[in-house]
Amino acid sequence: MTTAPVILLDKDGTLVENVPHNTDPALLRFTPGAAAAVRQLHQDGYLIAVISNQPGVALGRFPESALAAVEQRLREMLAELGVPLAGFFYCPHHPEGTVEEYAQSCDCRKPASGLVTRAAETLGVDPARCWVVGDILDDVEAGSRVGCTTILLDNGGETEWRLTPWRIPDYLAHDLLEAAEIVAAVEEASLIVRARREASVASEPPLPDSTAPSEW
Repeated sequence: MTTAPVILLDKDGTLVENVPHNTDPALLRFTPGAAAAVRQLHQDGYLIAVISNQPGVALGRFPESALAAVEQRLREMLAELGVPLAGFFYCPHHPEGTVEEYAQSCDCRKPASGLVTRAAETLGVDPARCWVVGDILDDVEAGSRVGCTTILLDNGGETEWRLTPWRIPDYLAHDLLEAAEIVAAVEEASLIVRARREASVASEPPLPDSTAPSEW
């Protein structure tokens, strides 16, 4: 199991501009601040992966095979920044789909947590070491249900604001670059707390030897 923390990014509206049901690689564009954000996260030691609902498959907008070109283009875009894509995980289902094979309720369509679980298992990381970042509360719920730390990009993507305990993000950010700054600050604070705790334990006097003869 890897010890490297993982950033699980929603695709449309988070990593790249939201073009509904798009499978044209030429239309993929980073959202504002996203390129700088993923470059910084990679430099800080985080793995970058994508988790994305792709209901266009179930709705008959495009075949599942079309997503291969999308994944390839994302890899190229990130590689140009010196950032490897650790994984591309998607859900092709929709309960109201028109393509029978994909017209189903499933455990991988966000807000269900199946994509997050699959990504964590594939990458060999504890979900508690994952950050889920997305622009709607379905992303937040998917991460919260399995113990991930969550960031909601408050960029206009969320329009319904159906709030439940699972859908309360740990942090809010205006864009992916601010989200990366939050990740860095939280992780740094965690390291400081851990170091102080370890120093405190090391400075405590040793416990009495229970095997020593009693004075009484």
